[in-house]
Amino acid sequence: MSDIIQLLPDSVANQIAAGEVVQRPASAVKELLENAIDAGADKIQLIIKDAGKALIQVIDNGCGMTITDARMCFERHATSKVRKAEDLFSIRTMGFRGEAMASIAAISQVEMKTKRHEDELGTLIQIEGASFIKQEPVASPNGTSICIKNLFYNTPARRNFLKSNPAEMRHIIDEFQRVALAKPHIAFSLHHDGLEVYRLPASAMKQRIVHLFGNNYNERLIPVEEETTIINLKGFIGKPEFAKKTRGEQFFFVNDRFIKDAYLNHAVNKAYQELLPDDNFPLYVLFIDIDPSKIDVNVHPTKTEIKYLDEKSIYAIIHSAVKRSLGRFNISPTIDFNQETGFSSMISHKAPEDIVPPSIAFNPDFNPFGTAKTTTKETSFSRNESKGNIAPSKNWGSLYEISNHHIPEQVSIDLGGQKDDQFEPVQKQFMQIHHRYIVSQIKSGVMIIDQQAAHERILYERFLLHLDDRKGASQQSLFPQTVTLSPNDYELAKSLLDDIKSLGFEVREFGKNTLVIEGIPVDLGSTGINETQLFEHLIEGFKNSQQELKLDKRDALARSMAKNSAIKGGTALSQQEMNTLIEELFACKSPNFSISGKPVIQTIALTEIAQKFDK
Repeated sequence: MSDIIQLLPDSVANQIAAGEVVQRPASAVKELLENAIDAGADKIQLIIKDAGKALIQVIDNGCGMTITDARMCFERHATSKVRKAEDLFSIRTMGFRGEAMASIAAISQVEMKTKRHEDELGTLIQIEGASFIKQEPVASPNGTSICIKNLFYNTPARRNFLKSNPAEMRHIIDEFQRVALAKPHIAFSLHHDGLEVYRLPASAMKQRIVHLFGNNYNERLIPVEEETTIINLKGFIGKPEFAKKTRGEQFFFVNDRFIKDAYLNHAVNKAYQELLPDDNFPLYVLFIDIDPSKIDVNVHPTKTEIKYLDEKSIYAIIHSAVKRSLGRFNISPTIDFNQETGFSSMISHKAPEDIVPPSIAFNPDFNPFGTAKTTTKETSFSRNESKGNIAPSKNWGSLYEISNHHIPEQVSIDLGGQKDDQFEPVQKQFMQIHHRYIVSQIKSGVMIIDQQAAHERILYERFLLHLDDRKGASQQSLFPQTVTLSPNDYELAKSLLDDIKSLGFEVREFGKNTLVIEGIPVDLGSTGINETQLFEHLIEGFKNSQQELKLDKRDALARSMAKNSAIKGGTALSQQEMNTLIEELFACKSPNFSISGKPVIQTIALTEIAQKFDK
């Protein structure tokens, strides 16, 4: 039998290695930015076209390379950072494997210009699919400029697996943010298809966070700092009231290298345990400085995972430091350059004589047993709702079926249109208790409905219908509102614009990371809802539904819209509003369960009530 094992050609081996190192355009962006940082640059430009599929260019003013180094950097396992195996445990640089440039060159067309500060001429190198095309002297500025064109051009199967441009651009922005956060002393810029996305001057850490995520983050940050013999910890955490439903704004850096670590993430979340619900996640940007000999960074191809020599101690330090900072914030703000601005609204600037003491007013003729009607703010559940009292008449059959479902011992319903009198409410009137639940007396006992869950179910099915028929009606706003999003959320919103318009929004792009909301769904026109907040919550809820529940785009959008625009517990409803809500609930395809899978309706039989009094 002849031998069958052979060494792979370098070109094939590089393409295989590229599969681990370069999974998408964002992977190449990460490697090039890290190389620019290692070159000592204090100004780095990132230029993207077609979400990185057509062009990725990184320009830096670092140390540059000699002619020989420029050629050698594209060889596999060629690196300036490691000379012997022991060096792996004293790494302070970002890159060290010597695989990135060779992997990138194997699956793209690369052009590099580089020049050292002391040289008169630089070097131009062109490579296509790991084959050298050209190398010659060229006039160029100090530093290095690398262009990656037509990524995956020679591996079309890999290119076909890339997602849409907005999705790929969000991944690029994620990588850019991680690198920029780690190095606030370096100036960064990002351009996409000729438009400036970021221009970040060299600054302190707090200013870098604000520049990346928006000016409103200035009041959300709490400083954290702890020095121990094991690690030095510094950075910022978010105030509990600004926590979100997604984990997107959570960053750990070890020796300025971004890492993903569920164990350390748990240490931070545990410190917020008594301050946040389980489904809310706080913002944090935390930097761990540790002796490189106490960690192993060479455990993952993308260098985002690290092993620690004493991770339990690190966990305890992070948990206690975050909890201590939260405690200090609750007691008093810091008084320095990083002063918290969240307390400014608590200070009154009125003169003492302008302050009016509170007064108590009461009606001496009030009779709690009287029958006088009270008025409450109307909440619209239907665009066709009339002003008169609406008696729920169309879908009561569903009510009887649900009652029968929840109380098995009762007589079956005649589905032919006849109903047993024992299931009909004594009066088609409803009572609201604690502004949270709607209660009705039925022949067999009591029916209780969760008003928020019911409204979410109604809106969810309505919005799904709008997304299917693309005919969601819109109500024009008297004063259009602008909403400014983070670059990542802006890219997401652009990818959803067609579907968002199907829901009834009138939205258009308006400059850098800004949208103008000119109309909202007519279903929400009379609820007094804040258009800007609704839109921001819609995007946040969509991300949460896709991340946690793995829903498709259409379902995630309808779910997010329903949850954020439904009435909340604590909202007072009039009799007319309760009637309309119940009528529309029983017209739904699945009135029994909320969009979270929890019951919307509960019934309590008379026999069950009687048993409680017989004890």
